[in-house]
Amino acid sequence: MLALSGGTLIDGTGGPPLPSATVLVNDDGRIKAVGPSAAVGLPPDCQIVDITGHTLLPGLIDCHDHLTSFGYNLLGRWGLAEPRSARVLRVAKVMEETLLTGYTAIRDCGWLDVGYKQALEQGLIPGPRLQLATSPLSPTQGTQDRSSPSGHHQPISPDPNLPRGIADGPDDVRAMVREVVRAGADVIKFFNTGFGRETQSGTTRSYNPEEVRALVDEAHIHGKPVACHALGGPGLRTAIEAGVDSIEHGCLLGTEPDLLKMMADNGAYLVPTFTVFTFHATQGNPHAQTEAKGFRQQHIETVQQALSAGVRVVAGTDAGGWEHGNNAKEVELLVEAGMTPMQALVAATGWAAGCLGLEDSIGTVERGKFADLVVVDGDPLADITILQDKDRIRFVMKEGQVHLDRVSGG
Repeated sequence: MLALSGGTLIDGTGGPPLPSATVLVNDDGRIKAVGPSAAVGLPPDCQIVDITGHTLLPGLIDCHDHLTSFGYNLLGRWGLAEPRSARVLRVAKVMEETLLTGYTAIRDCGWLDVGYKQALEQGLIPGPRLQLATSPLSPTQGTQDRSSPSGHHQPISPDPNLPRGIADGPDDVRAMVREVVRAGADVIKFFNTGFGRETQSGTTRSYNPEEVRALVDEAHIHGKPVACHALGGPGLRTAIEAGVDSIEHGCLLGTEPDLLKMMADNGAYLVPTFTVFTFHATQGNPHAQTEAKGFRQQHIETVQQALSAGVRVVAGTDAGGWEHGNNAKEVELLVEAGMTPMQALVAATGWAAGCLGLEDSIGTVERGKFADLVVVDGDPLADITILQDKDRIRFVMKEGQVHLDRVSGG
């Protein structure tokens, strides 16, 4: 057994911090006990890691990443910028680096195949636990279509582990959902608006209502949640009315309060992904810059309106394409958008686990859950940016296995 003892615990539930706390971890990788240090009995053979002066958190969760994406140019997006073997090794390195920043779970929303998840489970490579969308869906000429000027892609060479994702009409949409499930998808992702191009803006609808209802129904038949890329307009409404489980981006959602109520009633999550829009506002193509800047204020107001309506807002970077390993930037941006530091931490822990459907096993520091734990030097409630300082990430544990220890020197 191992005990992390003496630090201040922020447990991911939103409750007040617990000073001088101890978390006892079983050899099976689960939390055996948690509470004030004076109240947690430690067995005589227990290894004790003194974290006095530090803050203990649940492992952080990114609900929207793209681990295989490196740059927005078409050659990179289509897998032609380097040999596939080099890209595989590059992704494996990114996964390890992401874990060492305190992120113990990632929901990859497109183009990461099931082999990476299998490699993690077999112990071939280290990294966060993964939930995969494999191939997102869109109609012909939609965002998933390789001909799209937006740069979203399928690799040129066919890959049986990454279905094409292009489907038109309710029957073809159902069939494509089945293909994606067969390829190992944990979540079904689809694009129902565009973004950043003249022919498909963030308010241009992709699928019609009948197609969306078919997609959501088929996904739910297979027990898979549905994540929908939608910024605003009819595409956003169609997705929420069909019962999707999360809205990715949702910049203009606050302009339609009835949709917020519908999301709250359905238990749907909002993943605003401020990080990607911060990038596009300054470095995207001209259409992307115009849209990202134009959406900024309403995007912030949407988050506030969503919280007031009872919608759970969770952290997701959509970071693939320009920067990996700084996932905690999204937590800072959530605070800038008006969330309290505690709310932002819950958005990256307890609520984020709910978005992944893993609230019974990770996301909060509670007895019986997996020991996904992070120790940071300092108080993130006083300075949320310390989560981005790799030197201040002092200890990382995933499912009871220590991956980083700068506290005891192990």
